[in-house]
Amino acid sequence: MTRPNILIVMMDHQRADTVLSEHPAVTPNLDKFADEAVTFTETYCPSPHCSPSRATFHSGLLPMQHGVWNNVANCYAQSTGPAEGVRLWSEDLAAAGYEMPFAGKWHVSSTETPKDRGWRELSATSVRTRTKADDWARYRETFDKGDTGEGADGKRGEGQILRPGYDTYTMYGARKGTDTDDKVAADGVKALGELARSDKPWAMFLGLHGPHDPYRVPQRFLDLYDIEKIPLPPSYADRMEDKPRIYQRMRQMRWDQLTEREIRQGVRHYWAFCSYLDDLFGQVLAALEASGEADNTLVMYCSDHGDYCGDHGMFAKGIPCFRGAYNVPMVVRFPAGVKNPGRRVDEFVSLADIGPTFLELTGIATDRSFSGRSIVPLLADKTPPDWPDEMFHMCDGVELYFTQRAVMTKEHKYVYNGFDFDELYDLRADPHEMKNLIDDPAYEQIKRDLVRRYWRFAKREGDRVLSRYITISLFPYGPQEIWRD
Repeated sequence: MTRPNILIVMMDHQRADTVLSEHPAVTPNLDKFADEAVTFTETYCPSPHCSPSRATFHSGLLPMQHGVWNNVANCYAQSTGPAEGVRLWSEDLAAAGYEMPFAGKWHVSSTETPKDRGWRELSATSVRTRTKADDWARYRETFDKGDTGEGADGKRGEGQILRPGYDTYTMYGARKGTDTDDKVAADGVKALGELARSDKPWAMFLGLHGPHDPYRVPQRFLDLYDIEKIPLPPSYADRMEDKPRIYQRMRQMRWDQLTEREIRQGVRHYWAFCSYLDDLFGQVLAALEASGEADNTLVMYCSDHGDYCGDHGMFAKGIPCFRGAYNVPMVVRFPAGVKNPGRRVDEFVSLADIGPTFLELTGIATDRSFSGRSIVPLLADKTPPDWPDEMFHMCDGVELYFTQRAVMTKEHKYVYNGFDFDELYDLRADPHEMKNLIDDPAYEQIKRDLVRRYWRFAKREGDRVLSRYITISLFPYGPQEIWRD
């Protein structure tokens, strides 16, 4: 049996809805690609920021197993990389004789680089820890340049958010010239030509940095969108008065500085960023086709996490546990393994499922266990009868530390907030998560069932939220729920 090649193109901050053909984002290469692939519409990251989700992608484990809970490359990190003994699937492929070129964003560890985990580095970013000294130097530099975060003559410019004593954050704008993502795509195109001359199977990872905020893209992609036709998101009207105070604070203190037109401009620039990435993806696909390797190559388009993109009046990502930050794109083309291409699959899929999938497809046996499971049956248009009907999220904060856990089914979502009151949403009636039903007695049994589901998951995965101490045992129902009928 010929071992397949693997090409992974991972974005940073891309929402799942932007890769769907009916979405306003202009992505012609993805549209064509999806016709030849399977689109997984319900794919989720475990945490709403880079390192925990990337560590899950590369290991097949969730944060309580791989040990990465926060971004590793800054002075706030609780861990600097995967726990001792955690093996990444890239090491398995390298040991099996795969060529392993890597270009772009790493952000799995700040003490190891891709080459320590089986990859051959073409380029790698997000590998070094930013120290406190670095942060102090940056603040002094912006101060010396006159950017005190209070605006020019105390006034805010287009797309700007004032942050007195920090600096001025400019959320969007046009840019000229090339940037890191152009280089990553070029590295990939060049490597594909070289790999075609090899007699070994290969796996290549291209980690692009977009559409991460701030949203700065070439003008020609902005020209694809008419600002007058950009709508405000349906949940923009949600003032979040029934949601945790930190959610409200993030919006009121920062994003509410923007006018409704600037919110639309933010959405426009985000969509244009997706169009720019689609153009780079098209260049990579063309190079793969020219190499003659396309028929035996699994191509995966994905992202580490999403972006609120105006939902609830916010952008970027953080502790607010909304779908936009967790639902990520996953589109897979594999001529030798995809049955009935052009399909959409709405079963729950996790980034933890990717490692087991690659090992199965490459025929590499292992005796270690994973948090996820292979999606090979879904590629073959077969849904196992025991496929999960629930999805779990976990976050201990994004440089500000909070204990948050969530469980969702297709019908409901419960969010445990150890730092504030909890959340409960009826996703059928309220898909945009605008009405918190946590205190509605009509939903008490549903809440209890979702809590029970989480405790079963916590026991299975070894989550550290298990504690009986009086001041921190704040779930509405405790771990004994798992033994109730």
